[in-house]
Amino acid sequence: MACLSLAGAPLPRPARAPALPPRPAQGLALEVVARGLQDPLYVTAPSGDPRLFIVEQPGRIRVVREGRLLPTPFLDLTRDVRFGGERGLLSIAFHPAYARNGFLYVNYTDRSGDTRVERYRVSADAGRADPASRKIILRVEQPFANHNGGHILFGPDGMLYVAMGDGGGAGDPLGHSQNRASLLGDLLRLDVDRGDPYAIPADNPFTGRPDARGEIWASGLRNPWRVCFDPVDDLLYIADVGQNRWEEVNVVDRKRPGLDYGWNLMEGAHCYHAPRCEPAGHVIPAVEYAHSEGCSVTGGVVYRGRALPGLTGHYFYADYCQGWVRSFRFTGGRVTDHRQWRLGDIGAILSFGTDSAGELYICSSRGQVYRLVEPRRQ
Repeated sequence: MACLSLAGAPLPRPARAPALPPRPAQGLALEVVARGLQDPLYVTAPSGDPRLFIVEQPGRIRVVREGRLLPTPFLDLTRDVRFGGERGLLSIAFHPAYARNGFLYVNYTDRSGDTRVERYRVSADAGRADPASRKIILRVEQPFANHNGGHILFGPDGMLYVAMGDGGGAGDPLGHSQNRASLLGDLLRLDVDRGDPYAIPADNPFTGRPDARGEIWASGLRNPWRVCFDPVDDLLYIADVGQNRWEEVNVVDRKRPGLDYGWNLMEGAHCYHAPRCEPAGHVIPAVEYAHSEGCSVTGGVVYRGRALPGLTGHYFYADYCQGWVRSFRFTGGRVTDHRQWRLGDIGAILSFGTDSAGELYICSSRGQVYRLVEPRRQ
């Protein structure tokens, strides 16, 4: 199934030179900002808010304020969340107008193992969300226990994006990723400021088509583990976990609708289901690496903070098994300045995140959250 443009013509295969292997790099250090956490999976903050919000996989959102991890959770959903393996509370997104409307959104697997996206409102106490303000935005049935995706975030266009895995099972056995009548294996785009509980944006690529779900912005994903928008360069980054051989990071113009990332016909830039593979219709990764180098990509963010000016524009990512951290710039349609950083052994890297100033954080399986900083001079 080739990816079609809005006009119905096949999209051209991107002409992209292979990324050069990363070169060893020094000049970064890690500073602990929180410890004693249980499976910290995500870090973020509302615009202009000096606090740091940390998602714990069992179902809690914790707050770091003035360098201190507060004992009381901002929101506790442990009674509602099915936790274990790839399931749990997977991310949080603050509405762009959070300072005015107090809305925040969460993505988790419920007691039945299905994906839920819900909205909450902050209470009169700015340190607590109101559990009674729950509003269900989206519920998607999950056929297996893995490949939930789970990332939600607002794009520069003010729309809520929901990254959905293919529903699990080796090789996408139910064929969700290439089925546009399914919400699994897709990147969804929702207008949560209109409609109840949301509206489908008129410029979504399949709006109004009887053979496809209008919520879909892009398809052909296996298990996207972290999505990033870089509004400076108008790019969308998607790190997609591979099957047996290849891990990938995709970089595309964020305004291009209807792209097909290839799964389960492609794994990275390679045929997975020959002879059904049709590479010409699919996005080719900007970066891929074989399982000789790792096992599961952990996508990150583009650095736009001020503390590390030499790294402005670098996209950071990691591998869950090997624990390395790499970065690259994407300029002129190609990967440049590809580096692998020497940061020491901090355990499995579960996720990246940023604060409201754009500084970069790493979540570790050892229950700690680190900030990337310049090394101290001896």
